[in-house]
Amino acid sequence: MSQIRADRLTFSYDGSIEPVFENASFTLDTDWKLGLIGRNGKGKTTFLRLLTGELSGSGTLTKSVPVAYFPYLVTSEQMKQTAADFAEELRENCEQWRVICELSELHEDAEVLYRPFETLSLGQRTKVLLAILFSGENDFLLIDEPTNHLDAQARENVRQYLASKKGFILVSHDRDLLDACTDHILVLNRKTIMVQSGNFSCWQENQERRNQFAEAENEKHRKQIRKLRQAAKRTAEWADKSERTKIGFDPIRENDRSISTRSYIGAKTKKMQSRVKNTEQRIEREITQQEGLLQDIEEVVPLKMSPLKHHKKTLISVHDCALQYKGTAEPMCSGLTFNVRQGDRIALHGLNGCGKSTLIGHTIYRVKTVFNPAFRQSLSDILARLITADCEKMLGDNEQEQDKQAV
Repeated sequence: MSQIRADRLTFSYDGSIEPVFENASFTLDTDWKLGLIGRNGKGKTTFLRLLTGELSGSGTLTKSVPVAYFPYLVTSEQMKQTAADFAEELRENCEQWRVICELSELHEDAEVLYRPFETLSLGQRTKVLLAILFSGENDFLLIDEPTNHLDAQARENVRQYLASKKGFILVSHDRDLLDACTDHILVLNRKTIMVQSGNFSCWQENQERRNQFAEAENEKHRKQIRKLRQAAKRTAEWADKSERTKIGFDPIRENDRSISTRSYIGAKTKKMQSRVKNTEQRIEREITQQEGLLQDIEEVVPLKMSPLKHHKKTLISVHDCALQYKGTAEPMCSGLTFNVRQGDRIALHGLNGCGKSTLIGHTIYRVKTVFNPAFRQSLSDILARLITADCEKMLGDNEQEQDKQAV
């Protein structure tokens, strides 16, 4: 049984105000199916990069097994090749028969290994890279968001696939995936790091209990702070009032007030001021305890979206459109007819490889595709900067007609 140990691990990016990790200590077993969770920006991918050695921090991070990271970086040259050609470049001693077996478990046909990688859908690419990852042996696997770009059925395939494996760290925002595939959870909280046995739902249930307890204790502290502040205010007013009675004291004109009386008032005032100071110190202690209780409670900021205004109500109009890669016998999709109007919220649904990303890429970037000419576009160029798509390799023979009709 091998372990990964972090002892007082500290890391921060150059120029950042706060460290990503500060004096973090924990131990992980390499047989675990570990889910790594935390809000965006809390350091999930950074931790994986520390494990791979791509980044280094202070403290110690020791591991007794080699690690492999997903997703692999596929170069532009490899994109033109088949996965069968470059698989061994991604994973040493990668054997194709093992990759084919892993693809079968992912319910994907082996023929995707022998097609140019750039012609595969994003979901098919994900499955191929996962199959290459799991084709090796004895490595501890670091898996970062494996269900991105997958449709519902493909996500279910990956869920069942990972549930049958062990010895990995899984980063995902998919709760169903984390529940099905993990037996331990590593949580990057706001201020602390915690390791817990069980899946995501187990952690969430325990976390809700902790939050409820912290909120209840916090309310007690708030009430105590209010009482202490009121008491401090009253005592300060009494001390101030007593102090003012000493000002302007004339023993000849006010012979009923002796020097000893003035001394008594001064001593009493000093005692009250000391009491105010002690109360303020108690308030500070209560506030410190209150902050400690709420250090890991996350607050969700409401998401507000303001649509961009445009002088036309119909932004996109498509009639009898077909999309096809150069060199393929059949179009990915044909007969597409639809309009997009201001304020529309449209779900683009379909199996992996049916052309969803291609359609978006064509619509936004006006890429070179084969399509019938009845196409109009009323999107400003600024929208093109808002969506990224890798459609540069798509070729067609109708560029002039497209440019003529695009607004």
